[in-house]
Amino acid sequence: MRKENDLGRDPVGRLVFRLAIPTMIAQFVNILYSIIDRMYIGNIPEIGDLALAGVGICGPIVTLLSSFGTLVGLGGSILMAMRQGEGNEKRARQLMSNSFLMLLLFAAVLTVSFLLSKDRLLMWFGASEVTFEYADTYMTIYTAGTFFALMSLGLNYFITCQGFSTIGMATVLTGAVTNIILDPVFIFGFDMGVAGAAAATVIAQAASFLFAVGFLSGKKVPIGICFGNYSIKTMLKIITVGFSPFMIMATDSAIILVTNAVLQKYGGSDQGDLLISGATIIQSYMMLISGPLIGISGGTQAILSYNYGARQTERVKKAEWSILRMGIIFTTVMFFVTQAASPYFVKIFTRQAELTELAVWGIRVYTLGVIPMSFQYVLVDGLTALGRTKTALALSLFRKTGYVALTLIFPALLTAKAAFYAEPVMDVMAAVLSTATYLLIIGKHLRQRENAAAR
Repeated sequence: MRKENDLGRDPVGRLVFRLAIPTMIAQFVNILYSIIDRMYIGNIPEIGDLALAGVGICGPIVTLLSSFGTLVGLGGSILMAMRQGEGNEKRARQLMSNSFLMLLLFAAVLTVSFLLSKDRLLMWFGASEVTFEYADTYMTIYTAGTFFALMSLGLNYFITCQGFSTIGMATVLTGAVTNIILDPVFIFGFDMGVAGAAAATVIAQAASFLFAVGFLSGKKVPIGICFGNYSIKTMLKIITVGFSPFMIMATDSAIILVTNAVLQKYGGSDQGDLLISGATIIQSYMMLISGPLIGISGGTQAILSYNYGARQTERVKKAEWSILRMGIIFTTVMFFVTQAASPYFVKIFTRQAELTELAVWGIRVYTLGVIPMSFQYVLVDGLTALGRTKTALALSLFRKTGYVALTLIFPALLTAKAAFYAEPVMDVMAAVLSTATYLLIIGKHLRQRENAAAR
C-alpha cells in the first residue's frame, strides 16, 4: 500500500502542509480537551475556582509523565525514519520493537513510582491546604491511567513518522472526542466533580491507545508493532536521541513548579491561590498557541529525518524553510487574535471579576513574544530531527533556565504579577540565540552528510 505521503519524493511544500495541518489539528484538539476539563472544573458550583487551582497544580506532573512517552516515541521514530530513508528496513523494525518494549516498561515503573510519591509532588508543585484535596483526587485517578497516556502518545509518533499524518490525527481525535463527551456526564451528571474529569481523561486516553494499537497491528502500515531483536545499545541510542525533547517537556514541569511556588510566596495567603488560578487559565490559553506550533515543528520532523537519512540535503533545506514560514504565519495570526479573544476565553473558566481581570491581563502579557517563539520551536525541533540533539538541548535549556531565573527575579524586585513577564522576555532572547546558532552550524552539518554520501 502507498503511504499517504512519500517523504522522499512528494513536493516539499505540499508535503510540509499535508503533515503539519493534521498534526496541528490533533494538537489543538488535544489541548482543547485539557481546556474543557478545566472549563468544567472552573464552573463547578461553589468550589470551582479552588478546584481549578488544584487541577492546575497537577498540570506539570501530567506533563512530566507525558515526557517519557516523548522520550521513547520521538527518539525511536526519528531514528526509524532515518533508517527508512536509508532503505534499512531490518534496522527500522528493530527500533520499533525496542521502543515498544521501553514504552511498556516506563509505563509500569512510572505508574507505581508516581502513585507512591504524588502527595509530596503536589506539595512541591504549589498545593495549599485548601487546594490539596482537589489536586490529590485528580492526580490519583490520572496516575492510575498512566499506561494509556504513555502508550498512546509514544505509539502515535511511529504512525506519523511513516507518513500517516491523518491516522495520527485520528488517534488524538478519538481520545479528544471521547473526553469531551464524557466530561459533563461524569462531572455534573454523575456529580463526580474533579474525580469525574480525571476519569473521563483516563478513558479517553485508553480509547486513543486502542486506536493506535489497532492501526499499528494491521497490514496498512509498513512497520507495525513487532517483537524481538532487543538490544541495550539500541535502547540507549533511542534515549540519546529522545533526551532533548524529553528534557524540553520535563523542564516545563520545573518551570510551572517554580512559577506556582513564586506566586504562592509573593502572593501570600490573600492572593496566592488567586494567582495560581490565574496562571492556570493563562497557561491554558498559551497551550492553544504552543500546541499547534509543536504540531508544525514536531509533526514535520519525519520529513527532515527521512531526507537526511536519504542524503537529500536540498530537500532538508526546503522543508525547514517551509516549516518556519508556516510557524511564523500561525504565531502572527494568534498574536492579533489574542488581543480580541482573551476576555471571551477567560469567561469560559470563571465569572469572578478579580480573577477575570488578572487572567486577561496575564494572557496579553504572556503572548507578547509568540512570533519570535516560532523560530525557537521550529529550529530546535529541526536540529533534533537532524541528529543535533546536544545543540537542541542546549538551546532549549537556555530558554528554560532564563525563564526560571526571571520568574524568581521579577517578583522579588517588583510584584508577584511581574513573574508573568518572564515568558515573553525569554521567548525573544531564545529566538535570537537559536536563529544565530542554526545559521552558523546547519551548512557544515549538511555538507558533512553530503560528503558521507560521496565516500
